[in-house]
Amino acid sequence: MRNFVNRFYRWEEWNFFILYLPLFPCWLWYCLRSGSFWFFSSSNPTLTFGGFEGEGKCEMYQQLPSHLYPKTICIDPALSVAEAAQQIRDAGFTLPFTAKPDVGMKGILFRRIESWEQWERYHQTIPIHYIVQDWIKYPKEYSIFYYRHPAERKGVISGFIQKELLQVVGNGAATLAELIQLHPKAVSRVMELKAKHAANWQTVIEKNRPYYLSYAGNHNRGAQFINLADEIDEQLLEKFDALSAATNFYYGRYDLKANSVMDLKAGHSFSIIEFNGCGAEPNHIYDCGLSLLQAYRALLQHWRALFTISAYNHRHGVRYWSFMRGWNFLKQAQSHFKKLEQLDVSGL
Repeated sequence: MRNFVNRFYRWEEWNFFILYLPLFPCWLWYCLRSGSFWFFSSSNPTLTFGGFEGEGKCEMYQQLPSHLYPKTICIDPALSVAEAAQQIRDAGFTLPFTAKPDVGMKGILFRRIESWEQWERYHQTIPIHYIVQDWIKYPKEYSIFYYRHPAERKGVISGFIQKELLQVVGNGAATLAELIQLHPKAVSRVMELKAKHAANWQTVIEKNRPYYLSYAGNHNRGAQFINLADEIDEQLLEKFDALSAATNFYYGRYDLKANSVMDLKAGHSFSIIEFNGCGAEPNHIYDCGLSLLQAYRALLQHWRALFTISAYNHRHGVRYWSFMRGWNFLKQAQSHFKKLEQLDVSGL
């Protein structure tokens, strides 16, 4: 009973649908006002479905200057192991590198590939096109939530956070399994983590050695967020105004790695992991000391901006998707993600 009460007050750990359910009437009101269930589909004209769900990462990378994101190629799962390996080597990749689905979300099947044997298992198992990408070596990972009205040159950075990946630190005596049991976030993911780290499950982790349980900087993957709202200034905004203007990106979140906040503001020593469109969650509501009411207020602020941007684009020729087009696309995307989730928890 005590655990249930504690979980009730820790709203950040609630199921996504339970957390958002009280806000559904507001979302429905925007659908009614726009006359479209998919009012958000016109928010980002260069992203499929406005980037709500089901868009490809290769589609997104093609819109960025090549020096702003890591070297990336798309791999067809139909290729033989030898053909795919040759394609990766010809592109100049060396270990370690990143593998992730072209159409993915929430860090599902995101892997740091540290051996060719690991990559071969990944290639032979994953049934969809996936991305091979240079491993970004910058030490800090950040998220920046940005939106801008299409008729204005200046936008808003509404959130800026640093991500700390889910990890445990060895003490020279406890096994990985024991360290996970002591971790406040990892303990709720024991079955998933056991499948992914079976080879090291009973290994004693060296003293002071960090052991990463997930390389995906997502809240639902156990990452811890640090609020950097005090670092938001004109210098930072100018950089993302220019970048977003070049890509016709009006609403969403940039995930990136950098050497430091100072370097990011100066415009060097950073790399964009990806930018997520209108389906991106303003993840600065988590781990930053907000009450549930404050989090809801922030979400409603973003939805209002999303509606305003989408309505303007609709009036200027970027039409809302028809109901059946959006319905069929969303059903296909959800079926796709369900298959990926099943593979993800299998320990691939």
